[in-house]
Amino acid sequence: MALKILLTHTPQARRQYYGERSLSGLQALAQVVLHEADDALDASGLIAAARDVDIIVADRLTEGPGEIFPRLARLRAFVRCAVDIRNIDVTAASVAGVLVTRAGPGFVPSVAELALGFLVDLSRGISRASADYHAGRMPEILMGRQLAGSSIGIIGYGSIGRYLAPLARSLGMRVLVADPFVTAVDDAIERVSLEDLLARSDYVVCLAVANEQTENLIGREALARMQKHAFFINLSRGNLVDEAALAEALRENRIAGAAMDVGRARDQMPTPELVKLPNVIATPHIGGLTPPAIESQSLETVRQVEAIINGKVPAGAVNADHWTRRV
Repeated sequence: MALKILLTHTPQARRQYYGERSLSGLQALAQVVLHEADDALDASGLIAAARDVDIIVADRLTEGPGEIFPRLARLRAFVRCAVDIRNIDVTAASVAGVLVTRAGPGFVPSVAELALGFLVDLSRGISRASADYHAGRMPEILMGRQLAGSSIGIIGYGSIGRYLAPLARSLGMRVLVADPFVTAVDDAIERVSLEDLLARSDYVVCLAVANEQTENLIGREALARMQKHAFFINLSRGNLVDEAALAEALRENRIAGAAMDVGRARDQMPTPELVKLPNVIATPHIGGLTPPAIESQSLETVRQVEAIINGKVPAGAVNADHWTRRV
């Protein structure tokens, strides 16, 4: 029986998040079944589409609920073309003997560069002025702010934080870092508590990992510690922020403004009610949407699939000890 792979990306998602080179790589390994509808597969749709499939390569919108794994007897692996696997029931997959993998963070430079764009836009009102010009209005001429000499506080010193910090320093910014799991940083970077970072930073950039411990990490108490002229930037996940508290702080001008590429809307998009506020700028979860970033992750899934076909544990496996469906 021919080996089959289901690629769950919709046609648009394939164009934006997978690409022809990676698709050709999958097709060189096995027969690839494409999802041709415009909406993501739900549980019943996934079960129907993957009934005779050996490997699922899934986009981030396609969930891996526990009910699918015992009903897909042929399934060997659930390969996520993203870092985030919170909507995959790894425990249920392990019980069924199905391997779950995730892609690495190939989007680090792209997200860090978007952070720089946010820093400049918040400081100089670029998108605000552009919107006024597009609407036929003369923009209000406001004093800008210089990044050089200001302080940036980075919450979460993971791969993106480590990439962003030297970029900020090269612009003449003082860099503060808060991360309880990091004990050593570059000598030119100051490691501080979250409370200290919030109180001292002109720009607060949230890059912390999203989990149960960081749910609503930025709430009323945290926002109250920030300086009135400070800006908040979220490039991690929406669930790190108490959005009601953030909206309140923005409406009452207790902080100067915010920028976000993520939120609690579908597909981790910024929340519409929040981004309508005049002191907010936002992008539709495009931090990692550049060709090098996308190809890094999609090509990684091709390498993972190849390893799985050969019975090997690929890089990115999260439950290898429970993988019993190798053949």
